[in-house]
Amino acid sequence: MKTTLRIGGSVLGSPPDAKVVDGYADAVAQLNSEGHSVAVIVGGGDVARKYIGSARDMGLSSYQQDTIAIHASRLNARLVAMKLGGVSSVPTSIDGMLLRLARNRVAVMGGLRPGITTDTVAAIVAQRWHADMLVKCSDQNGIYTEDPRKNKRAKKLDKVSYEKMKEILGGTHRPGIHSIIDPVAVDQLLTARVKLVVINGFEPKGVLKAVHGERIGTVVS
Repeated sequence: MKTTLRIGGSVLGSPPDAKVVDGYADAVAQLNSEGHSVAVIVGGGDVARKYIGSARDMGLSSYQQDTIAIHASRLNARLVAMKLGGVSSVPTSIDGMLLRLARNRVAVMGGLRPGITTDTVAAIVAQRWHADMLVKCSDQNGIYTEDPRKNKRAKKLDKVSYEKMKEILGGTHRPGIHSIIDPVAVDQLLTARVKLVVINGFEPKGVLKAVHGERIGTVVS
């Protein structure tokens, strides 16, 4: 099975927490031992958003704000790649990522280009690689009817359609956006129809449950 694994920067920590990275390394190693291939896409998290804030205060454009955030995500990706496979470099293009995946059972990358977040990068990789599923490791337990940080009455959804996901999470991109799935990625997934499972990223073993088909998080299919 081909699994695209999107690890949120807010889950990893800023800078990344060693125990969290170790947890994902163990999960990916187990999947590899079972014959699975894993494409890992890592976000920039709070560090990236702080850089975006500084760039915005300096009067830099949205393009420039996104550019500096991409470098932060790639730094996180390099650290994760070193732990997962001892590789110190990460692909900076989709073609480069696919080439790395063709050679190895695991590959790691960060941001791609201004105007999209690493959620969208993960969605594009999943589509181009013909992945069986995309697992989003979020700082929430899944997709809710509303943002649970703003409305405590919001209810977690165990399963939703692509169209319902767009209804809840659709919108427009902006530098530093912090959403369960960013709006551009929502549109990409709506077109690609890649199976998506959104889980609590602070529990790396949840990735194994998602891949094994156990009930966890929110399934979009």
